[in-house]
Amino acid sequence: MKREIIQTKDGSTTIHLPEWDESYHSKHGAIQEAYHVFIKNGLSLSEGQPIAILEIGFGTGLNCFITYLESKKNNQAIDYVGVEAYPVAMDEAMQMNYPKEINIREINVFKQIHECHWEQKNTLSDKFTLTKRKQFFQDIQDVAAFDLIYFDAFGFRVQPELWSEAIFASMFRALKPNGVLVTYACRTSIKNAMISAGFSVEKLPGAPGKREMLRANKAL
Repeated sequence: MKREIIQTKDGSTTIHLPEWDESYHSKHGAIQEAYHVFIKNGLSLSEGQPIAILEIGFGTGLNCFITYLESKKNNQAIDYVGVEAYPVAMDEAMQMNYPKEINIREINVFKQIHECHWEQKNTLSDKFTLTKRKQFFQDIQDVAAFDLIYFDAFGFRVQPELWSEAIFASMFRALKPNGVLVTYACRTSIKNAMISAGFSVEKLPGAPGKREMLRANKAL
């Protein structure tokens, strides 16, 4: 499938798949969406406490990179697990301009995120560990292992099977009690699938270009 590097409206880059008319990040702004959905409405809830994060759709490494930067800024211990069935090639990853747009001094960390080994825990700092798992989302079997899930799969329009009740049931199992899942998406069928899986769900204002997003809580 053809892949293109494009610039989004906030100046940051992403990978675009013309055949699907789908991008790894919002065309309205890759960086601003990532901060809005996953940091502001996800990580910030932890108030600097140690946290285990599961990312569904590791992709370009943007969400991991900004989470590392937050860990460093707040001196917060983070154990980060990124799941990706089809890893981005190194040459594509290095065309992403996230260090330049956010913090060029951390460009070596961004490279390390993509260079470090899969299927093992890598230490990026004394506060941040990263495990990259090459795995289909349907095969996730974790139980009560994570405080927070970044759900950043391709959109429902192109891969509806990734937004099913069965997938969200596995996300529910993977979370610790009172764990949280955040996603950029806000579609009635997705909300209903989350509720059927056991979550309590709230709509929140979306990132620029998107009216709403969803946050789901494993309230027991």
